[in-house]
Amino acid sequence: MSLPASAVAAGLVTWLIAFRSDDGLVAQDYYKKGLAINRVLASQERATQMGLTASLQQDGEQLDLVLESTRDLTLPDQVRLSLLNPARAGFDQVVMLQRDGKHYKGKIRQVRDGRWNLKLEDEGGVWRLFTETRLPLLAPVRLEP
Repeated sequence: MSLPASAVAAGLVTWLIAFRSDDGLVAQDYYKKGLAINRVLASQERATQMGLTASLQQDGEQLDLVLESTRDLTLPDQVRLSLLNPARAGFDQVVMLQRDGKHYKGKIRQVRDGRWNLKLEDEGGVWRLFTETRLPLLAPVRLEP
């Protein structure tokens, strides 16, 4: 009789632990996040259709970006480069790069050495280029859809 009683007691304790430590949903706004993923995919597809690629170089705090298109497009006067740290969101920064002839230039604050995600997009978010790299950049890096 003690064996079935201990199984019932263990089941009640397990239920109590599960009830008190409910983690809930991973993301409360999972539907909105799903819609955002669709927008990201659409902006990457748009960059592919436009034939966009970019090459980024770093010299200290100075960034130099060359944006190219396989199509005859008018390129924007400025673009937004987001430096996203995958481990710590507090280190993220956004840099507006201004067009200077064929190049886009801007300055960044000092960044921690390590792995970073780079996201380049126009101001309206119509297209988007992306890459994962290590900062500081010791060689030019290519951003693609």
